[in-house]
Amino acid sequence: MESSDEAPASTPFQMTIERGKIREFAQATKSKNPDYLSAEAPVSPTTFLVTSTFWQDPDSHRVGAGFASYDRILHGAQEYIFFGEPPRAGTTLTVQSRPGRVYEKTGRRGGVMTFHELVTEYRDETGLLVAESRGTVIETSRPPSEGPA
Repeated sequence: MESSDEAPASTPFQMTIERGKIREFAQATKSKNPDYLSAEAPVSPTTFLVTSTFWQDPDSHRVGAGFASYDRILHGAQEYIFFGEPPRAGTTLTVQSRPGRVYEKTGRRGGVMTFHELVTEYRDETGLLVAESRGTVIETSRPPSEGPA
């Protein structure tokens, strides 16, 4: 089974890429790259966009909420696609998420697994698509601890 989720896109929100936050992120990930640590307008690390969740307000929640039970949720994948260099400090991005594909596979321990993709777009001040992230959340039909059916 494969489908496209019918849920609407989330409410867009803005995220300003800050020099100090780039440095904090780079230090937290043990990076020694001077492009992140000492440049006047540093470029953001490729996985830095995950911090956009800190910029959300209640109206800009990520789509795809409402899973049956969080004890059956797994993070399956995360991918970042850039359409040029990653954004630099001082850039303000407009962020919006929308559902992607939904499909199922049969697992050995958790029964049927439903894969939910979430696509998040990051646009600069001119509306240009700077980056896109694609995340996959896996929902199992039962907790693995219940054993085989």
